This record gives sequence, structure tokens and C-alpha cells, in this order.
Amino acid sequence: MATQLTPPSLVKGARASRTTIALKLLMALSGAVFIGFVLVHMYGNLKAFAGHDAFNEYAHHLRELGEPMLPHEGALWIIRVGLILALVVHVYCAVVLWRRAAQARTTKYVMKKHTGAIFASRLMRWGGVTLLLFIIWHLLNFTIGKVNVQGGATNDPYNLMVDTFDVWWMTILYIVAMLALGAHLHHGIWSAAQTLGWTGTAAKRQRAKTVAFVTALIISVGFSLVPLAVLAGIITK
Repeated sequence: MATQLTPPSLVKGARASRTTIALKLLMALSGAVFIGFVLVHMYGNLKAFAGHDAFNEYAHHLRELGEPMLPHEGALWIIRVGLILALVVHVYCAVVLWRRAAQARTTKYVMKKHTGAIFASRLMRWGGVTLLLFIIWHLLNFTIGKVNVQGGATNDPYNLMVDTFDVWWMTILYIVAMLALGAHLHHGIWSAAQTLGWTGTAAKRQRAKTVAFVTALIISVGFSLVPLAVLAGIITK
């Protein structure tokens, strides 16, 4: 009785397919962590419309979160470490998947046929790089280094925020980053829905597209309101 063996190339292809699915799942899960974070962060930013004391009290309560079971800023550091791990996973998966996609496009015909998909992929990749650079600057500006671009004090969160966005080019920089975030979320949520099998019917695809668009719009606009309000003189010291 003859035994039919699976060609090594098919075995290798099946393994690559499984790891690709796993990487996409990790991207979706790590992305969900960031969506939850940015929604909470956006809520905190909007406290600026309630005034100096409300904004600073919110920032102060974050540092006391979990006390006395946790040390001062203990919960914040747990959140920061979790976000860093999620960021590393997200970036790693994105780089590996991009390399695999680039290797798969071996002919001009394939590239021409999938121009739309390639554009979306490039938008996600460069948008992701833009966001990564912005995150580094944002941490230096408000958390790690606390850089006041106007040379003022940095020990008051509300005043530091106002000083930052009172500079027109800082507000423009922030808005550009929020546009990149909106585009990234729009495409990323849709891709995650596909990966998780939530787009099996026309109705589900439309629902996923709506959720992706509304979520991206709420977050990008919500984050843009405060810097624009500062620049317009609505939020002041």
C-alpha cells in the first residue's frame, strides 16, 4: 500500500499561513489595548475644558490610583509597562507581516492588480511610523522630560499643556498626528474585524466599516479639540 507524503513546500506554506494568522491576531489584540487606552486618555484630555483645577486633579488622581495597596504612581507604571509590551508586540507583528507581504508581491501584474491594497498597506506602515515618532515626542513633552517649548515651568500639567498648544506649530504637529491616528484606526479596526471573522456577511462588513469610521472619527476629533481650543484662546491659563 503506497503512502502519500505531503510535499515539504506545502507543509512550509501551511506553517507560514498559521503564523501569519497568529501575528494578525496579536496585532488585533494589542491594537484593542491601545484603543482602550486612547479613549481613557482622550477623556482625561477633555477635562481641560473644565478648567485648571479639574484637569490637574484628574492628573493627580491617576498618580494615586491603587493606593495604598500600590505605591505612589504604581498603577501608572503597571499601565505603562503593559502599553510598552503591547507596542513592542504590535510593531513586531507589523514589521513581520509587511516583510511577508512584500515578498509575496513578486510580479508587476500582482502589484498592479492590488494597487488599492498596497496603498492601504503603505498608509498603515508610514502612518504607524509617524505615530511611533509622535509617541516618543509626546512622552518627552508631557511625561518623561516635560519639555516646555516656551521655556516656562513644567511642574503644572494644565499650564504645560496650554504653553505647548499655544505655539501654533505644536498644535499643527499634534493635529497631523491625530489625522494619522484616525487613518490608522480606521484601517486597523477594519483589518482586525476581518482577522477575527466578523465580516462574513455584507451586513457584518458594513457594521465593521461603520464602527471603524465612527471610532476613528471620535478619537481623532476628540484629541484635536483641546489643542485647537488652546490655539483659539478658548482654553487659557
